[in-house]
Amino acid sequence: MEKLCEQPRTHSNCMRMVQPVTDALYVLNGKWKLPILITLQFGNKRFGQIAKEIPKITDRMLSKELRELEANELVKRTVHDTVPVTVEYSLTEYGHSLDPVFNALADWGMRHRERIFQAEKDLVEK
Repeated sequence: MEKLCEQPRTHSNCMRMVQPVTDALYVLNGKWKLPILITLQFGNKRFGQIAKEIPKITDRMLSKELRELEANELVKRTVHDTVPVTVEYSLTEYGHSLDPVFNALADWGMRHRERIFQAEKDLVEK
């Protein structure tokens, strides 16, 4: 299947690309969902571990975002029958389908950071 961005640049092709991107952003919107998903990309975590790896997120917001990610089938919540009860979060197989997106965003982010730092350095040197 040809990627939408590789098709001719027509209005109808633009509109066919806008809707799926809008849908994806609706699921991934907000300040915290991507950092949560990326944290879970590196393995299963308990609530407190996720909170430690994402500075400044409140427990209330983390709980809300995890519920929404679970509702969208990206995150799985597993309750272990231990004393005290242990709850663990993990990416679902469907959640791992975002791995290439995260890798592309990280690559772009590193290139962008280098570009901006180089532009600032060039400006200072002039």
